[in-house]
Amino acid sequence: MGWIEYYKPVTVMLVLQFTYATLSVSARASLLQGLSPRVFVFYRQAFGTLFITPIAYFFRTKTKNSSMGWKSFSLIFIAALIGVTGNQMIQYEGMYLASSSAASALANIIPAITFVAASIVGFEPIDIRSFRTIAKILGTVVCVTGAITMSLIKGPKLLNEQLPPSNSLLVNPIGRDNLWLVGCLCLFVGCCCWSFWLIIQVPVTRNYPDHLSLSAWMCFIGTMQCGIVTLFTDPCLEAWKIKSYFQLGTCLYAGIVGSGISIFAQAWVIERRGPVFSAMFNPLNTIIVTVFASIFLQEQIYVGSVIGAFGIIIGLYVVLWGKAKDVEMLKEAGEKKILENDQIKIVQVLVDGSNLAEPFLTK
Repeated sequence: MGWIEYYKPVTVMLVLQFTYATLSVSARASLLQGLSPRVFVFYRQAFGTLFITPIAYFFRTKTKNSSMGWKSFSLIFIAALIGVTGNQMIQYEGMYLASSSAASALANIIPAITFVAASIVGFEPIDIRSFRTIAKILGTVVCVTGAITMSLIKGPKLLNEQLPPSNSLLVNPIGRDNLWLVGCLCLFVGCCCWSFWLIIQVPVTRNYPDHLSLSAWMCFIGTMQCGIVTLFTDPCLEAWKIKSYFQLGTCLYAGIVGSGISIFAQAWVIERRGPVFSAMFNPLNTIIVTVFASIFLQEQIYVGSVIGAFGIIIGLYVVLWGKAKDVEMLKEAGEKKILENDQIKIVQVLVDGSNLAEPFLTK
């Protein structure tokens, strides 16, 4: 049963990538149908809150560490502001201006940003003389290089698409000639927000380890934050209307699966394997989105996309190898520490026994 427990986080992250890929393609289609990116994010968080809150209430963990204090609330509020409101609103704005393929390709810089940020704050061990550290660095570089190759050689552009002129806040100020560039810039900022969210999950889960309740709080706070922002950006009630069953289904799927379930699963994986392990699965999202887009959105697949996909997979497993070596090293260090403590206790018992026997031996 040990190997099952070991591969559980891997399985969860693989399922999450298929979830994110489906959400990316369906969300792009809904935005092209006329749904506002800000309104979509609000409905996503609202549906996620309605789904996860009852589950969190009936199955919450009643422990001392799960009580909500000001410190826990502040961390959750900041995490929701960065990973929910900031990340999703900027990300979907960029996806609307660029494409779902561009969003999935640029998401592959998340491992590099997360690795660097986690190393700076001390969540990721760095030993440049260690082969496992070199493997993680090289693997991250290979992943990012493969993603760049994939996006540059295969231009992520949908056929016969027209961007509705009124759903983006940035169309009129920047002009249509710069939409692709600004869209990619928004996607980059969104990736930075997601990397910071992965990092902040470490202190959040440490102070509030109840994952179900944490997911509910993050969805609820994110809904409030997104609602306030959307009231200022889209005050017209017409923009809040869901105009098709497809848009409604996308919002429900995004809320229930993309926000409610995925936040819980992501936090669970991060607690057990760390933020870099979680982020390194994002390159697989590019491959899955490419396949889904070619099937459902009739995007063509080029040779560069295949080469980039192989590079992403190779880099992914190089980094996973480095992370596996980290786990083995920590396990060996823990066992060695336990053995040393046992030896100290044995010596102490022998010393105490000698001290107790000394009066009888000297008589």
